[in-house]
Amino acid sequence: MRHYPIFLDLRDQRVVMSGAGATAVAKLQLLLKTEAMIDVFGCKPDQRVLDWAGAGRIRLIDRAVEAGDLTGARLVYAANDDASEDARVAAIGRERDCLVNIVDNLEDSQFITPAIVDRDPVTIAIGTEGTAPVLARQIKTFNEEQLPRDLGVLARVAKDYRADVEALPPGSARRTFWNLFYEEIGPRALAEGGDDNVRAALVGALQEAIGRAEPHGRVTVAGAGPGQGCSTLTAA
Repeated sequence: MRHYPIFLDLRDQRVVMSGAGATAVAKLQLLLKTEAMIDVFGCKPDQRVLDWAGAGRIRLIDRAVEAGDLTGARLVYAANDDASEDARVAAIGRERDCLVNIVDNLEDSQFITPAIVDRDPVTIAIGTEGTAPVLARQIKTFNEEQLPRDLGVLARVAKDYRADVEALPPGSARRTFWNLFYEEIGPRALAEGGDDNVRAALVGALQEAIGRAEPHGRVTVAGAGPGQGCSTLTAA
């Protein structure tokens, strides 16, 4: 495995895109899903780039990258559709210890961007070491068809109650509860209502699970939604 897969925290981190055309757009569509601060350098920008800049989602600089522009950048993309310009930008980025990706140039890139299945906060990254992008897209399509689009909602709700579920005995009791939530309770509650309905269903199921478990003293479970207060349970 040449490329080590990681998930990089880009919150409030600066990402520089050199190039503002269609090639840059393909990368920007994914970067805009992050919490990065994105600077785009390039003349004659694609209309979508202009729209994103107008909406304040990126900062557009109508010129080529210069030496000082990459200082402090976490990631640098060279997407100029010009090999010599891409090489120039990449060299500047490396001099400033940035991680550099040259679009469609695997050998000279320090990282690659995988195909993504996005069920935020659940993310599946698919890479083929740059050898089979068509296969990566096929795998992405397969996973998108298999995973419910609302899976991210269930994951976000579950995150808020992880500490409460620790009231259950560790091991199989907790695994059984979460399996039941993701496979039955959560999807059914979401189909019948929204996030608050999922929260209420989770709290109810957890109360029942705690009642069936061994006594573990006093347990506080967060309420079913904002403004709903909380429920206090005492194991019998």
